[in-house]
Amino acid sequence: HVQVVESGGGFVQPGGSLRLSCAGSGLTLDPYSIGWFRQAPGKEREGVSCISHNDGSTWYTDSVQGRFTISRDNAKNTVYLEMSSLKPKDTAVYYCAIDCNESTIKRWGQGTQVTVSS
Repeated sequence: HVQVVESGGGFVQPGGSLRLSCAGSGLTLDPYSIGWFRQAPGKEREGVSCISHNDGSTWYTDSVQGRFTISRDNAKNTVYLEMSSLKPKDTAVYYCAIDCNESTIKRWGQGTQVTVSS
């Protein structure tokens, strides 16, 4: 019942943009740092971005720095990941999670597929 739900994935051309959403259901996301992760076939899951629960600070993995923007809208109980200048290497299943460190993740979303291809 209590979960986070990702949406917004899809198929996009290289150089295109997508906005992923992570919506809280049955809980408010306000008290939590929220992380975005991704996993491509045959590769380990990696952290993509994080937004802090307290001061709103953000973090991005080097490969997406300058292209992705994480934000949160408390009124909508949603965290967003805006992705631009997408590259084929960004293709993966994207997951949001409550917390940003895999060792302390409290809940995972179901994932949303992002495919960047011509």
